[in-house]
Amino acid sequence: MLSAFTNCLKIPELRNRIFFTAALIFVARVGANIPLPGINSAPLQDFMNDQTGAGGSLLGFYNMFTGGALLKGAVFALGIMPYISASIIMQLAGAVVPWIARLQQEGDVGRQKISQYTRYLTIIICVIQSVLLLLALSNNPGSLIGQGQDFIQKYGKIIIEDNHVWFLIRSTIFLTTGTVILMWLGEQITQRGIGNGISLLITIGIISDLPRACVVFYKHFFGQNTFSDLSVWPQVIGMFFLLLIVTMGIVAMTQALRKIPIQYAKRVVNRKVYSGQSSFLPLKINYAGVMPVIFASAILMFPQQIFQQLYSWKQYDIFQSMANFLQRGGWFYYLTYGGLILVFSYFWVSIMFKPVQIADDLKKNGGYIPGIRPGQNTANYLDHVMTRLTFAGSLFLTIVAVFPDLILGLAKIPYVVATFFGGTGMLITVGVMLDTMRQVETHLLQRHYDGFLKKGKLRGRSTSRVQQSLDTDAFKDTVTHWKPLLIVAVALFAFGIIAFFLNMGK
Repeated sequence: MLSAFTNCLKIPELRNRIFFTAALIFVARVGANIPLPGINSAPLQDFMNDQTGAGGSLLGFYNMFTGGALLKGAVFALGIMPYISASIIMQLAGAVVPWIARLQQEGDVGRQKISQYTRYLTIIICVIQSVLLLLALSNNPGSLIGQGQDFIQKYGKIIIEDNHVWFLIRSTIFLTTGTVILMWLGEQITQRGIGNGISLLITIGIISDLPRACVVFYKHFFGQNTFSDLSVWPQVIGMFFLLLIVTMGIVAMTQALRKIPIQYAKRVVNRKVYSGQSSFLPLKINYAGVMPVIFASAILMFPQQIFQQLYSWKQYDIFQSMANFLQRGGWFYYLTYGGLILVFSYFWVSIMFKPVQIADDLKKNGGYIPGIRPGQNTANYLDHVMTRLTFAGSLFLTIVAVFPDLILGLAKIPYVVATFFGGTGMLITVGVMLDTMRQVETHLLQRHYDGFLKKGKLRGRSTSRVQQSLDTDAFKDTVTHWKPLLIVAVALFAFGIIAFFLNMGK
């Protein structure tokens, strides 16, 4: 495996893609640390540091996807989530809106139109979310995080700008622009880098919390002890082994497939006879991915947030009781959580998986499943198989989603450490890393290099390999590709310096 990483640097095109991706990720992390003028992020950070399970709140959940930018009051505080929301809305609209469904079937032209509409919808969502977030932080920040009216007295003011109207307009523009820049960075990574750009930005944001988790882990186990204290080491070693087992389980279930055998009949095309071939149709056990967990978490958090805001408004004990009843830790929460994951798993699979279309494509190409009649019988069979696979996948998602809470209750470790033992962030991280490694391995195998998993020496390969002719047309003009990135990076650094001095003067 180590040789695969060294081989990545031997291929010019792959090397350029890796460096380009790393540069854009660096720009994204810089933007996540540039504060908005007029915002004091210290109260939010102090509040989250005082909460052991703050990651389970709506604020903590959203902050995870922004890579900590929300708690820092940064330009990229909204993150890439508005674009993700717009993409999900367009995908769901394709199932109910006829003209969007027609665009999805028109190939590249239709996809370009859908991408254009997705960008427009992203800007609209950004404006709405920016205004609501800024108003909540200005008027009653305690209602946003469930602390009631005494948040300002306890932690201090978040908005330090005197002119709230100008601050609202200016910050809305900055936050919307930040999301647009992230959207552009993600698209550039997808086109000219390696891996899926949007997914990589989310993953890097999640991983950015790993150093803090390591510090908290060290303070938790060795804060009052030394390395020579043997009573602590069995727990530490057990936690590392548990992390390894959880990661291996997530990798195995993410890559698990049900292979449906496909047999192609003998065909005659333009006087050429094509003999029958055998293949298979891969069906993922976890076909829905991480989307059911995200939907279920959001559905459970919104009622809790509504009851907390009602309590802060009217101070009725019934509202606080309902909010506490919906908090994680109780049997009702986990029962509802698992049920919602199951429902959304089948919902997402029913939208994305088209057994009738697959059966028709197989029939047109002369393919069939042995023992199953082509056409409707094949569609029914695929639907039956996917129904059983979805149940197994939803059960796996429920276990992974609940496992951090289980570790939090049994091992009594901080929540920031427990999140890396499962949950939404771990599922996203493992899935994106596997997809990125798969793309890198494709580049290596195309150039006759060993991939990450060696399965024998490729035929015709010699140790004294001649320099291969590579298709580097996309990277001939390096200046053309890097010039927009340099402009964005310089603009972000300049804006960060200006914002720093403005906040210092407050």
